[in-house]
Amino acid sequence: MDIAIQATTGEIPAYVALPGSGRPEPGVVLIHDMFGMTQDLRNQVDWMAAQGFVAVAPDLFHGRRMMAGVLGVRRDAIAHEGRTFDEVEAVRGWLVNRTECTGAVGVVGFCMGGGLALMLALGRGFAASAVNYGSAPRSAYDPDFLAGGCPIVASFGARDRSLRGAAGQLERALTAAGVSHDVKEYPDAGHGFLNDHEGAHDHLPALFSVTARLMTFGYHEPSAVDARRRIVSFFDAHLKAGRVPAP
Repeated sequence: MDIAIQATTGEIPAYVALPGSGRPEPGVVLIHDMFGMTQDLRNQVDWMAAQGFVAVAPDLFHGRRMMAGVLGVRRDAIAHEGRTFDEVEAVRGWLVNRTECTGAVGVVGFCMGGGLALMLALGRGFAASAVNYGSAPRSAYDPDFLAGGCPIVASFGARDRSLRGAAGQLERALTAAGVSHDVKEYPDAGHGFLNDHEGAHDHLPALFSVTARLMTFGYHEPSAVDARRRIVSFFDAHLKAGRVPAP
């Protein structure tokens, strides 16, 4: 359902879905790609809820057009502070205080949101992070930056021309930093392979639709199925560990 979450910046539009277990479950904040609040993002929230998580996705572009939103998020990512981080924290805090949530919260991000999910793994209160083809400042892929971060599960496409070598770089950085992780690169996938915008009937900008045909970009179901399996397994291990099974 669509809700509004209060933050110091005002009300943040968000979409939330609850699991059907009838007991408190871990929470997950999902962070969108450059297209903002789309039907694909809502579908991702519903998927996480179906896997047993209290899932919520904020619209980090609210009050701004798409490109202004993208530039604003990138500016905050470079500065490691700003409206973007303040609003994500407001959403995380909202989750922690919900009676449906156990208080353990993870973060899942796609593309631009994947880069934010990587940066949010450090000192931001998250217990696990899923970084999907994360476009982040180069400094975020450094072991000195990642040291002390929460466990990270990351997925990349080998045919993604914009992030060549990123999977290996992140794998090496996380190993050097001593951070628990699961990094995988899918040989037949490109950028955005977890986001089925076409299947969700999202209306993307016409210019991007033309560009996407020239690039290796788009949903790749076999890779997406496996990546989702890994994310859920990783989050189950790090967000649900130690919980007493229901009678």
